[in-house]
Amino acid sequence: MQIETLPGVGAEITGVDLNKLTDAEFDAIRQAYADHGVIFFRDQDLTEDDHIAFAERWAPINVNRFFAAHPDYPQIAMVAKEKEQKDNIGGGWHTDHSYDQEPAMGSILVARVLPESGGDTMFASMYRAYETLDEATRTEIENLRAVHSAKHVFGTGENTYYKTTDAGGNRIGNAAAADVLTDVTHPVVITHPLSGKKALYVNPAFTVGIAGMDEEAGKELLTRLFAHAMDKGNAYRFQWQPGSVAFWDNRSTWHWALNDYHGHRRIMHRITLDGCALN
Repeated sequence: MQIETLPGVGAEITGVDLNKLTDAEFDAIRQAYADHGVIFFRDQDLTEDDHIAFAERWAPINVNRFFAAHPDYPQIAMVAKEKEQKDNIGGGWHTDHSYDQEPAMGSILVARVLPESGGDTMFASMYRAYETLDEATRTEIENLRAVHSAKHVFGTGENTYYKTTDAGGNRIGNAAAADVLTDVTHPVVITHPLSGKKALYVNPAFTVGIAGMDEEAGKELLTRLFAHAMDKGNAYRFQWQPGSVAFWDNRSTWHWALNDYHGHRRIMHRITLDGCALN
């Protein structure tokens, strides 16, 4: 098994079969996941049952309440875009489930149907984003907590993603659950529960304010942090191929699914894993 560190964020792991992992291989993969935030595999042959078995080796499965589920495997969320559809799912920088009191640990995405070209996924390191902040900003945000919400994305309001895209109602649903979901706060800077490293924990999709700050000041600070985290030096663009698998940590990375394959199908299977409270 070889582990290659990638520029910006992540590692690609080759020479391994996810269906036949030894305990030593699993331990090495777990360490790479903690260290790099996202790990990639090529040339895998995972059935849906294999996908579930690999996920359950890590943590209990978190069934997403907003995504359409696989018709035969409710543990698997369908991240799909058909030829005639305009909007994709995940088309902007974000991290999954930050709106939960205990955010999801990570997600394992398996490519099922790919367009001939396009459909790459961008990833960004929030370890690196924190490490490259200037000292004054680090001091400014050290003890702050940010507010995270799902209402403006998955809820029934007029300007939500659910209401304004063709993903709403079919690929994305259960909007009433988002309407009643209580907003939560998490530290702006977390100590990662696996690696022990510090990471910036805000994201443009679900972070809506800073606790204890007025709206304008909170937005100004978040805008600065988002712009810093979006630096190209923090990022890696992953090109999908048949048999590709990506496994990212929601506590130390962002991701963004590029929507540049109009008129073509892209079908991905995602399993999300339970996490823990963040400090």
